[in-house]
Amino acid sequence: MSASMNRRHWLKTSTMLTGGLAFLPGTLPAVPAPASPVKRIKSLSDTEYGRLMPPDLKARLFANENPFGPSDKAKKAISESLETCCRYPLTEVEEMIDKIAAYEGVAKEMIMMSSGSTPILQATALCYCKAGDSVISADPSYADLPEHAEAVNAKWIKVPLTAEFKLDLDAMEKAIDNTTKLVYICNPNNPTATIVDTVRLKDFCERVSKKVMVFVDEAYIDYLPDPQGTTLIENIKKGQNIIVARTFSKLYGFAGLRIGYMVAQPETVKKVEPFCVSWFGISGPSIRAALVSYQDKEYLQDALKKTIASKEFLYKTLKSEGYEYIPSSANFVMFPIKMEGQRFVDEMMKRGVGVRFWEFNNKHWCRVSIGRIDEMEAFATAFKELS
Repeated sequence: MSASMNRRHWLKTSTMLTGGLAFLPGTLPAVPAPASPVKRIKSLSDTEYGRLMPPDLKARLFANENPFGPSDKAKKAISESLETCCRYPLTEVEEMIDKIAAYEGVAKEMIMMSSGSTPILQATALCYCKAGDSVISADPSYADLPEHAEAVNAKWIKVPLTAEFKLDLDAMEKAIDNTTKLVYICNPNNPTATIVDTVRLKDFCERVSKKVMVFVDEAYIDYLPDPQGTTLIENIKKGQNIIVARTFSKLYGFAGLRIGYMVAQPETVKKVEPFCVSWFGISGPSIRAALVSYQDKEYLQDALKKTIASKEFLYKTLKSEGYEYIPSSANFVMFPIKMEGQRFVDEMMKRGVGVRFWEFNNKHWCRVSIGRIDEMEAFATAFKELS
């Protein structure tokens, strides 16, 4: 079964944990797809997790956060909004929807705001699934939506990745049957940070959306060279039966501020919205920060540049120690480790570095989130003591 990837309880995992280009020296060659599903990692409660986290944590590299954000403009907006945070942000939410609609070229009725993408994932699962239904996703992939479907006794159909650690779109399409209610696509995928060919994905969504709802999670799309050319929002504009989820939690640096939105056909928004906290769960300071941050090209480019520099440092560290890795199209990197995963994570934590692990393809893997250079240096120091 898949290791839990739910944003609701990433703090509960027992492992304090972190591209679709041709593989380069030091990167992983193609390997056979896994013969068995990914193993689930035993969870801890928040309290137990808190006891494990050392007070002198040097590198928080387990949650795929952007340590360079939010922007100065966002911080200023938050500060200035404190005097009015006793009021519901009614007009600000509408203004945010207007901004997104104008940029994406869609109608306002096609957008639903929420506090991050987690409520959207949950609401979609609850809206479309019940006992006897099924959800299809890659394995491993982000597990929030299919886990919510399982909670209402729907079945989770898990499709192994390709030999290149990418989503197997052909196999996912073949897995569709009369019980399928949702096909979940995470692109770039978490935890592998790989992407699928854009043309193939758009063709897949065009075909499959005629049979069943396709949910495309674009949490990490801002780390790609051309987000506008990669997004499936263009397919929605053509009338296709697709939901796209976006979040400010990654490149925008809003993981603790909680802003997200979904884009879909107006009738889909109306169908999902009753299951979602929607805009009512967004705080005034958060939405005001989002208003000044949205499409702030200067900030986004700077954060991306810093992320790439830290990622290159990590690649160099892994190669110098004789480790291969999966080339990353996001803000985390996955690589196979040479010891049992839980032990590796525990030993890294003893050294003040938090990472996560998975077990698939008959190997134990570490996923490292990209942090500041000082955090990556702390990772390198701890890693070299164990490698």
